[in-house]
Formats: sequence, C-alpha cells, structure tokens
Amino acid sequence: MDPEGELLLVTLEGIDGSGKSTLHLALQELLFDLEPVLTREPGATWVGESVRRAIAEQIDPVTEATLFVADHAAHLAKIVRPALAQGKLVISDRYSDSRFAYQSVTLQGVIPNPEEWLRAMHNGWTIIPDKTYLCVLPIDEALSRLKPQNEREHFEKGDILEKVQKNYLTFARADPMRFVVVDAMKEKDEIASFVADSIRQFLRLSRSRRQR
Repeated sequence: MDPEGELLLVTLEGIDGSGKSTLHLALQELLFDLEPVLTREPGATWVGESVRRAIAEQIDPVTEATLFVADHAAHLAKIVRPALAQGKLVISDRYSDSRFAYQSVTLQGVIPNPEEWLRAMHNGWTIIPDKTYLCVLPIDEALSRLKPQNEREHFEKGDILEKVQKNYLTFARADPMRFVVVDAMKEKDEIASFVADSIRQFLRLSRSRRQR
C-alpha cells in the first residue's frame, strides 16, 4: 500500500469459474491509458512453474502451500515492488487472499489453525492491497464454467469451492474498506466496466487527498 495514500495495488479474487481472469484481461484494455502493470499469481515468475507442477502432481499440501508463498515472495520482489516504486498501478489476478482462502481449506486436518499459520508466514514482508475486487457467484454456476471433471485441478470441487468462497466472504466482512464484492452473475462487460470505473474513482479520490 502506498504510504502517501494513493491507490496503486489492486487485486482480483474469487473462486475458480468466477470470471476474474476474464475481468483481468478486460481491464488491460479499459484502463490502457493508465498504463497498469497486469500480473498474476501463480505464474508471474519462474517459481510459478513449481507451483503448477505441485498442483498437477497433488503432492503434500504443506509443500504446495509453501511453494505458493515462495511464488508470492518472488512476485513481490520481481514485479510488484519495482512497479510500485515507479508509481505504477498494479492489477494482480490472485494475490495473498487466494492463499488464505484456498490453502486454509486444503490444509485442514494437516496442521492446526491453517489460516493463522498462513498469515503468519506473510507477516512483515508482504504488501496489503489497496483494493480487492471479489467476484462471487453460486457454486453450481462456477462448476459449470470449469473444464470437464476429469481435467480439473484437485481443489476444483464443489465442497472445496464452497468453503473457499465462505472464507473470501469472511475476509470481505472483516475488511469492508478494502474489499468490493462483485456479482459475477452479471454480464462480463458490465462487470468490467463497473470495476474499471471504480478503480478510476478511487484513483481520483486518493490523488485529491494528496493535493489538499
């Protein structure tokens, strides 16, 4: 978060099938004049390749979770921090909230208090987003948008996604100043226009505060 108060780091969150990646792509065009840095987790750095391999092989959930954290650290070091240092708007498709929402489910029964453990791993070095747009929709609708069942990743199951979305909504209720809940059942163009306009509005407000 920019210490001067200007909106710089925006994240897009939501369960698989919520349309956030489609939104991410649309914002690149709608906000082109702002020259945003469009990025994502995992996969923005080479560490993301290890994360994808861990997901595909369904290895130990602790290993998977720590690889996600490593990817986040590399993402911050290589992309997010340098862009923010230049005063650029950064828009990330998934960020730390994905970890807290998803891995706290996959780690249930493996370690005690998984969300607390995950948040502790991020304390002191991560950057909290200025705004997070959370795409929410019925679980059945999300599943209908995914690949055939035999091609899905291990967490793309109804019971898991339901728990993940509940986690996200809990985060949003706890931090209403940061989170904006988006109805992912609306038309994708309407969603993209709403989020783009919202980002511009927050930018204007934050810049006006700095000029006072």
